[in-house]
Amino acid sequence: MNSFQYSRAQDVADAVRQSAADGSAKFIAGGTNLVDLMKYEVERPARLIDISHLPLRAIEEPPGGGLRVGALVPNSDLAWHPQVKERYPLLSSAILAGASTQLRNMASTGGNLLQRTRCLYFYDVATPCNKRKPGSGCAAVGGINRINAILGTSDVCIATHPSDMCVALAALDATVHVVGPEGERAIAMTDFHRLPGDTPERDTNLGANEIVTAIALPARSFRTHYTYLKIRDRLSYAFALVAVAAALEIEGGIIREARLALGGVAHKPWRDPEAEAVLVGQSAERNTFAKAASVVLRDAKGFGHNDFKIDLARRTIIRALDQAAQGTPQSQSDKRIA
Repeated sequence: MNSFQYSRAQDVADAVRQSAADGSAKFIAGGTNLVDLMKYEVERPARLIDISHLPLRAIEEPPGGGLRVGALVPNSDLAWHPQVKERYPLLSSAILAGASTQLRNMASTGGNLLQRTRCLYFYDVATPCNKRKPGSGCAAVGGINRINAILGTSDVCIATHPSDMCVALAALDATVHVVGPEGERAIAMTDFHRLPGDTPERDTNLGANEIVTAIALPARSFRTHYTYLKIRDRLSYAFALVAVAAALEIEGGIIREARLALGGVAHKPWRDPEAEAVLVGQSAERNTFAKAASVVLRDAKGFGHNDFKIDLARRTIIRALDQAAQGTPQSQSDKRIA
């Protein structure tokens, strides 16, 4: 690990000022991703700005309804918060599907948003990786790519976004609130993360020296017909091969509203409005779900080792939509598929 300077931000404005004064600085809160990458020499910040003492730990209901979650709320606190469990069970389920209890206790909500999109080669500084060193090449394209992306890829990167929480936030139409030198702004969750394109080193659309302050959840919560289904190599502490956040509003057996987001398949949480449109107005049955899955995966592309993920994603989408329609969400304590 490289040597670095350390400072503590006194408030949000001070954090922004310190970041603007040192372009190589990184914010640190729980540090569950950043410190790990520093140990591997993947990240080498010259300064760490500690934001863990900022007053961003509240979970509260704003005047317009919904829920506002401070960026420093630990993942465990968010997953088990009474209003989240009651009103946004999809989000609670997704968080509990990720990482381990110890990591959830340390990881912050904002930090979860900002963890690096990555694959095995990103950690290995002896191999080429366009995310670590733009222009060096992508070892995963012709290498071991079993866990890599099948949607939204480019010639320069096929890494996948690792967060479970972010998949649920994308499905719920959450909004990310940030503060920077130019003031405050809000970014739709579906626009917050980026596809690799020609700039895979950029994971998000966060501006220079901006800091995440909160996540806003809308009033619509999909508390009855939902599920978060995560398929992985082992039942705990593993990134998703494919994950699906499904949320439906059903009246008389007909789908009136549909949300569908995937994890483990792209450089960002993958949400497809065209697939959701296929579901709306249709019977909540397997044939409908299969059509939606075909739309989601119409442009899916494997790279050899991960070809199996296309069919796995198809079956996972159908199973998740069936779980949501039946009102039998996947248990995150007994992770065997319902």
